[in-house]
Formats: sequence, C-alpha cells, structure tokens
Amino acid sequence: MTVRLRRTGQVVALGAIATLLGLLVWRLTHQTHPPKIGGPAPNFSARRVDTSGSLDLASLRGKPVVLNFWASWCVPCKGEAKLLEQAWNTYRSKGVVFVGVDYTDVTSDARTFMEHHGVTYPIVQDGSGAIGDRYGLTGLPETFFIDRRGRLVGSHIIGTIQNQVAAFDRGIQAALTR
Repeated sequence: MTVRLRRTGQVVALGAIATLLGLLVWRLTHQTHPPKIGGPAPNFSARRVDTSGSLDLASLRGKPVVLNFWASWCVPCKGEAKLLEQAWNTYRSKGVVFVGVDYTDVTSDARTFMEHHGVTYPIVQDGSGAIGDRYGLTGLPETFFIDRRGRLVGSHIIGTIQNQVAAFDRGIQAALTR
C-alpha cells in the first residue's frame, strides 16, 4: 500500500509540474509586448471617472498627450499627484492634454483620490487592467508621452516623475515638438 500511495503522489506531483510548465509557456507566448518609443500609442476607449461618458485616445490626435497610469492604492502615485496637477496647469495652455488612467481600482476610491489630491485633468478607468496590459506596464506609476501624430515619444517613465523631473520635461517637449 505504501508503494502504491507513493506512486500516486508522484503522478500527482508530475501532473502539477506539467500544468505549471504549460501555464508558463502559455504566458510567455501570449504576453503583450510593450509599445516602442517612436511607434504608435495603443489606442483605447475607456469610461471617464472625472465626468460622465468615455474618452477615446484617438480623439486626442493632433494634441500632445501625457498618459499617466496610477491607482488610489499606490503610495508613490500619491506623492506625484500634486506635481502632475501642477504640470497640467502649466502645459494645458500650450495644448498638452494630460490623461490619467486609473489602473485596476475601484471608481469610488479613484474619485476620493482625485478630490483629496485636487486632480482636475481627465481620468479614465482601467478596472480590468486591459489598457495597462497594452502598454506593457511593469508597475505604478508609469508615464508615457504621445505626440500630435499619436506616436510614443520621449522616455517612458517608470516610477514617480518627482524622481525623474528632467526626463518628464524632455518627454513633454518631445510631445510638443513633433
């Protein structure tokens, strides 16, 4: 009986290993690849958090865009919220549109975050994480810059902009000049 029990355990363990290996192979072969700087920004249409309706990224073609992924539960996002709002107030007169993408969050928490931090630029909901997946997010916050032609420009900023102010400014300038 012990030998039979041991063999059953080995078969179950091998089955579990084969399943995990299959999942790993599937994930590696079906992984979305992040967009490349200079290439087109992945389009999306998403429900707005700041007002009713939805926002389609393609509708902003002709305008430079700063696209910032964040969430109310993200501690570093809280630290950069004020800087993003200040930059929005500085650059919107030059035609730059800021769009916040609330990533895998609850709408009520996102609204509370926006009120608490005084966020006034457009915010869309990415509750499922599908938009973030198309952009190849590795964490939060992350910021992308899109020029008037709908192409990614500048440097993709991983982490807070407060630690990468020069790269943030260069990204906005690249979006403005192309």
